[in-house]
Amino acid sequence: MEKGKIKKILLVIGFIIFVVVIAYLIWTTFFKKDTGTKIIPTSTSTNSNLPSSSDNQGKLPDSTTNEGQKATSSNTQTEPQYPDSGSDKANPIAIGGITKTDLLVSESVLDQTLSRDGNSVQFYNQEDGKFYIVDENGNKIPLSNKVFYNVENVEWAPNKTKAVIEYPDDTKIVYDFSTEKQYTLPKHWEDFSFSTDSTKLVNKSLGTDEDNRWLIISNSDGSQSKAVEYIGTNDNNVIASWSPNNQTVGMYTKGVDFDTREVFFIGQNDENFKSTKIEGWGFEGKWSTNGDKLLYSIYSPNNDLKPQLWIVNAQGDNIGYNRTNLNLQTWSTKCTFADNNTIYCAVPISLKTGAGMYPEVADQTPDHLYKINASNGIKELIAIPDSAYNISSLSVSVNQENLFFTDKTTGRLYKIKLK
Repeated sequence: MEKGKIKKILLVIGFIIFVVVIAYLIWTTFFKKDTGTKIIPTSTSTNSNLPSSSDNQGKLPDSTTNEGQKATSSNTQTEPQYPDSGSDKANPIAIGGITKTDLLVSESVLDQTLSRDGNSVQFYNQEDGKFYIVDENGNKIPLSNKVFYNVENVEWAPNKTKAVIEYPDDTKIVYDFSTEKQYTLPKHWEDFSFSTDSTKLVNKSLGTDEDNRWLIISNSDGSQSKAVEYIGTNDNNVIASWSPNNQTVGMYTKGVDFDTREVFFIGQNDENFKSTKIEGWGFEGKWSTNGDKLLYSIYSPNNDLKPQLWIVNAQGDNIGYNRTNLNLQTWSTKCTFADNNTIYCAVPISLKTGAGMYPEVADQTPDHLYKINASNGIKELIAIPDSAYNISSLSVSVNQENLFFTDKTTGRLYKIKLK
């Protein structure tokens, strides 16, 4: 038989297998009961317009825990019987059981973050349109008397005196609370991240023409912009993220096979950094405070399409080493680094099949709080909040005495004492 005919037959067979697998995934996600059945992935690939990096093959450990055992994960727990409001049954500090949770702000807040002193919290108040700072005792002070109507998203600078403020009509501004000055950014700029010293921005500039789509850097007021990397049609796979060590300003994920992707790190000057493999889709990363580690979440058919938390070295020649499955089903966006080796995460008590693809299915699910040692992967349950909170926007004070979070259901701001 001619080689051309054989190639065509193989292509048809491969296509049929791909369609069957996709149909199975849809059935598993929407119709099949959550029984934990695994499926065997088949191979496919994607292409990229961005330049490749070094292969890094042979330098990644197996997908195992620190003990070398194959990692499995399940968050399924019985929801605790929460004590009545004001009950003395809740622990006053986080020691692993039901823990007293103090209300700091009763209004709906958006994008809370630690303030400059490291022990207070600042946020946008969705009810009156102002920005505030609140201390651990609930004392609230306006950051500015200016009213910002209908803010949709806030990206804070590391120095906490600047922020990119976004509105539903795609208007974007940078506001400097220390000088009370405002700078307008182009509407086609998206996904902002400040430099470590808060003087620059990296973001995606997505022009209508795909030839005019780039990852760019600029001054924090939007001036003197410079193209860093061509994006083209790959904007969904490019992440603007300025690393704390200033080594990289973005990441790009590319498919390797059916359930494996590769993460490439983008520098400011065409550097050829190593890459790292990830075993799943839906990559969401969060830098450690020193920028030498990357906490990330992914999902795959091997985990019923639920989010799985991993950590990997992500600096210099160590990129890709010590890749560890943390054996927790949650998203990296529900975690925060208290210091370079200490992570706090909100973990749903249970997740449905497909939650990685559709995070909104967990919007009403209560969370428990875990503490993770980023050096060895050891984790511990530190607190069960005294009510059924769906936790988002975690922050931990610099002295690690208080943990702050927003309840996604009500938007209210709470505090748990860690010490």
